[in-house]
Amino acid sequence: MRLFHVSEDPTIQIFYPRLPARQDLDITKGLVWGINERCLPNYLTPRNCPRVCFHAGAQTTEQDKRNYLSTASHVVVIERKWFEVLKNTKLYLYEFDSREFILQDDNAGYYTSERMQIPIATFEVDDLHKALLAWNVELQIVESLWEIHDEIQHTTLNWSMCRMRFAQPRS
Repeated sequence: MRLFHVSEDPTIQIFYPRLPARQDLDITKGLVWGINERCLPNYLTPRNCPRVCFHAGAQTTEQDKRNYLSTASHVVVIERKWFEVLKNTKLYLYEFDSREFILQDDNAGYYTSERMQIPIATFEVDDLHKALLAWNVELQIVESLWEIHDEIQHTTLNWSMCRMRFAQPRS
């Protein structure tokens, strides 16, 4: 299994555990976060870009596949105002040795380690749209994320919502 950390910072040499801000985790244990390859496309956007991401999982019905997936196996939905930012953002994928990580959330593809991590490889991604296409991801552009945000939660798809605090306000 391959695990990555995605950043706009090309200079990271060591990842130190940081205390989580999430209240569902032990806030006294620092963690290094990694994302698996299956969910990596959810992070091929600018860091603060709000997005709704989804793909078929083991429990996904044929009806949901027909309704939400086209020829791509994975969808990332962003707001129109973020598309220019996406086109002009460069990302760095830091790959980790996965042996010291444990599964934190299978649906989201999150793995964590309580130990500092030194990347085993670094990859530059200078064309995010092209990278998404290479991962068989459909990039959808919408004016507002809130409709798909509310809708996708009632499907059998595996979904993830990131940075929604930066989304356009609900109208």
